[in-house]
Amino acid sequence: MTDPGSVDLVAAVLASCDQHPDAAALTFGRRTLSYGELARRVRATAASLVREGMRTGDRVLFSVRPGPDAVVLALGIVEAGGTVVFADPGAGEALFRARAALAAPRWVAAESVLYLASSGPLRGLARRRGLELAPYRRLVPEARHLRAGRWLPGVPRHAVPLSRLSSARSTRIETRSSNPEGLDTPAAPATRPAQGEQDALVIFTSGTTDAPKAVVHSRESLGAGLADFATGVGLRAGQRVLTDQLMVGIPALIAGAHWTMPPAGANPGARPERYLALLPDAEVLFAVPASLDAILRALDARPSLTPKNLQTIILGGAPVLRPLLQRIATRFPDAAIRAVYGMTEILPVAIADGRAKLDAPAQDGDWVGRLVPSVRARLRETEAGGGELVLSGPGLARGYLAELPEHPLAELATGDLARLDGDSLTLLGRRKDMFIRGSQNVYPGLYEPIIAGMPGVRDAAMVGIPDELGDDRIVVVVVPQHDAPAGGPTAEHPVARSVARALPGLLDAGVLPDAVLAIAELPRAGRSRKLDRIALTAQVRAATERAVTERAS
Repeated sequence: MTDPGSVDLVAAVLASCDQHPDAAALTFGRRTLSYGELARRVRATAASLVREGMRTGDRVLFSVRPGPDAVVLALGIVEAGGTVVFADPGAGEALFRARAALAAPRWVAAESVLYLASSGPLRGLARRRGLELAPYRRLVPEARHLRAGRWLPGVPRHAVPLSRLSSARSTRIETRSSNPEGLDTPAAPATRPAQGEQDALVIFTSGTTDAPKAVVHSRESLGAGLADFATGVGLRAGQRVLTDQLMVGIPALIAGAHWTMPPAGANPGARPERYLALLPDAEVLFAVPASLDAILRALDARPSLTPKNLQTIILGGAPVLRPLLQRIATRFPDAAIRAVYGMTEILPVAIADGRAKLDAPAQDGDWVGRLVPSVRARLRETEAGGGELVLSGPGLARGYLAELPEHPLAELATGDLARLDGDSLTLLGRRKDMFIRGSQNVYPGLYEPIIAGMPGVRDAAMVGIPDELGDDRIVVVVVPQHDAPAGGPTAEHPVARSVARALPGLLDAGVLPDAVLAIAELPRAGRSRKLDRIALTAQVRAATERAVTERAS
């Protein structure tokens, strides 16, 4: 068996391609790429990018929608020596600009429609509809541009179409480079770029316009983690794996499985009927808990559509709790269930068999499974007692972009209190304030100072109200400078409404609250007058339940 610490991300995918050249690798709608075709396109794209001037260490601001072209381009960029910087255009213009400035990319890869929508009169139209798009054409001065889709107004004149990159005949990385914009570009290396510690991926996780936070993974850290994922959940060659997540699809490719990507708009939460149509052909399904909840609800309404071929259901991106596991086991009695615990900095950490998780004592913490081979874990004593989980290993990210290269990550203090029994991991709670929304960790300390500095606000806090799926309903509570409301938290105060309207321009879309309430004072405790989040959460929960009762009556 290959040492998990020596797995190179792209090399692992290409080795699988060479082993199964005639098998189906990736399906999107009516389009299917064989493993042989996937390898040819990735190698051709890498060689073309080097000829276009890409050099080791170049970062690529990446805004290409999920699909075969995005997968080929991402792998080709890494194979050429570049680093993919995942950029969400829906984060808002200010935050997007701040992230781009921190990443300092030399290349921009985007959908043609994003160039069009972020330029000229369409940019104003997008803004009026609530979408603040940064101007892709001018966002990064002197950047080289790669476009997905046909040419549209707003696309830079020298933007290279993805189809030209992947259709190149030569797959050898050469030393010559074309440079139509006359940039001062050194010659590209004559052989495969350095592997191992070469940066491969930058993922923005949270932060503000003043301090964006981004995790940097190398080819080796991704390779180690994703190979562990493939083995730990039991992916096999030829299995049909349904997911739109790159971090699940790539392990499927490493295992030689057949990755099926849902078409645009097939969101189980918004359009469950479209997603149900994809299930009959799936043998492995990955979903976050909220999405699987939507699928189960749709199947409860139409049980005749329950798929018969589903062999494995993989859950990740958020806590997996007993009520959801019980519903899955009832609906799919013959399917294996795998719950994955991990984080952006190191994925996966542990994998649990869902039925064994159901059998674990409920009052004894949250058993999240057994550590994967590439992860090393220890417990660090905290001031209040208990052990904080600290992780290391070859799957750990290199560090945070703003702190590299001076301060690389040697280990990760997770903030989770835990118990270790050999390689068996049980979570006992959280040491630091953190909420979970979908697959995103939300740290209120990053956002509360910004909200407290808004006009009309004297103080502010964020609280998380857990739901039955393990997600947190995030509520912002503000103390107005004037005319404080009487009674408990209320959404009807003018300051609460003005903050709710202004937050989309200040915070990452992934942490926008579900509600904004106003209160006369935040509860505080102790001699230090520290915010009492437990008391505030109780007040918010009571106010929410009272509002629901009043609406019902």
